[in-house]
Amino acid sequence: MFKNIRYGLLTVLIVIATALSACATPTPTAAPATQAPATSAPAATTAPATQAPAAAGKIAFLLPETKTARYETQDLPDFKAKLKDLGFDVDNDLIYSNANQDASAQQQQAEAALTNGAKVLVLDPVDSAAAAAIADAAKAQNVPVISYDRLITGSANVSYYISFDNVQVGKLQATALMDALSGVTNPTIVMINGSPTDNNAKLFKQGAHSVFDPLVAAGKLTIAKEYDTPDWSPDQAQTEMTQALTALNNKVDGVYAANDGTAGGAFAAMKAAGITKFPPLTGQDAQVDGIQRILTGEQYMTVYKAIKPEAEAAAELAYDLATGATVPSNMVTGTTNNGSIDVPSILLTPISVTKDNIESTVIADGFWKVSDICTADFADACTAAGIK
Repeated sequence: MFKNIRYGLLTVLIVIATALSACATPTPTAAPATQAPATSAPAATTAPATQAPAAAGKIAFLLPETKTARYETQDLPDFKAKLKDLGFDVDNDLIYSNANQDASAQQQQAEAALTNGAKVLVLDPVDSAAAAAIADAAKAQNVPVISYDRLITGSANVSYYISFDNVQVGKLQATALMDALSGVTNPTIVMINGSPTDNNAKLFKQGAHSVFDPLVAAGKLTIAKEYDTPDWSPDQAQTEMTQALTALNNKVDGVYAANDGTAGGAFAAMKAAGITKFPPLTGQDAQVDGIQRILTGEQYMTVYKAIKPEAEAAAELAYDLATGATVPSNMVTGTTNNGSIDVPSILLTPISVTKDNIESTVIADGFWKVSDICTADFADACTAAGIK
């Protein structure tokens, strides 16, 4: 009897052990074999992909100088406003620096921006050639570089270029000056160009000479003096114009000034020399003081470059690059050779502005308000020009 009980108990224990063994085996063997290769790797990659905008990173906006008023009053606020509209955290993720016309300082600012996590550099170079080192350093960290307004030359690591047709700017200036001098036989002019380290200045000069040089060759124009103006300095432009007036005994029929800042310097020199009937004077950038001089007859023209669409295009492009979005194919309008590569480019159209079209250009576009231009000292001039 006891023998039968032992065999019965042994049978029960074997059945229980077998059942427990069958329940336990999936846990230690099957799970590790399937989890590691099949499920854990995709889980690590899919989460960030759905959070790209939050991980956009920082954008650096590096401008060249403050002597030209547009950078602080137009470019920066327009760039920031567009980024904010796109949902970018401007207060925390925009790195802004102005180099105050110092190429070494700009190099340091760019290095600091990269160190601080910039994922895109939007760079308006002080020195177009020296800025190649910045583009190359950014490339080493896989950071795209947008060359803003001025072209970075000599580097294959410039991703995009946003500016205006700068040769056309020079053509507009020169053509307007010759139109103003149409009644003068073989007029004598002075050329005050921009900074020799700014590639745009070279393009302005190229465009201007494409108009002037055939006239010089035909004996219909004399370029008596020509200067390149370091740092676009109005003070230096005033010195250059003073030297020209002294050499020419104040006999100048027209003045080509590459922007409104140098035009202001040239005008100051002519006024100090006692000239009362001012010769036609060109400019660029449609600064308030330039528009005001046009209204009073002290400057003939300026070139209006609609900075808001330029800054907004740069902001949109930087945001797309920072968030990994695809840049719209219709955004790029052509290419510009920088001496190393053909850089994909967004080129906008400049507009010649004289007294006749101030209201239909810079005021109509909201670039300046009537109240900005028609201050007390210029109220009468505005009225005479029909600006209300």
